[in-house]
Amino acid sequence: MSDRDLRAFFIGGEWVQPDSTAEFPVFNPASEARIGTIMLGNEADVNRAVAAAAAAFEGYSRTTKAERLTLLNRLLKESAARLEDLARAMTAEMGAPITMSREAQADAAVGHLKAFIEALEKQEARETLPNGEILVREPIGVCGLITPWNWPIYQIALKVIP
Repeated sequence: MSDRDLRAFFIGGEWVQPDSTAEFPVFNPASEARIGTIMLGNEADVNRAVAAAAAAFEGYSRTTKAERLTLLNRLLKESAARLEDLARAMTAEMGAPITMSREAQADAAVGHLKAFIEALEKQEARETLPNGEILVREPIGVCGLITPWNWPIYQIALKVIP
């Protein structure tokens, strides 16, 4: 993978220039080859992202189960189509063998996406528990999520999709 310029942030549905000017080189830990440059976000960048997420939450939290299933199935289709691209990016970023990136990393994320789709298809918004209490599932708001570098797509899938 060649040296890529990854200095923009994806906030509010578009690529934007960060407030921060702090750059950070990214190296493949296996080869020590420089593979890109990223920006280190600052408080203003975080606040901008949180504000955009809060604005998106208002509409997304009112989507129907059918709308969410449509979105997740589109994500599954796109992820499956780009499995090789994802695997190569993970190999470059973590230094893992390409077979591990393909078979354990990218495939696991797609597998979890399929499992979440199946679970959502079966899930009801309200459920009566054996003790008679009613369980209501509803969106709670914006969350800050930190993922490790060594299982990138897999960890994001586990945190974001549910």
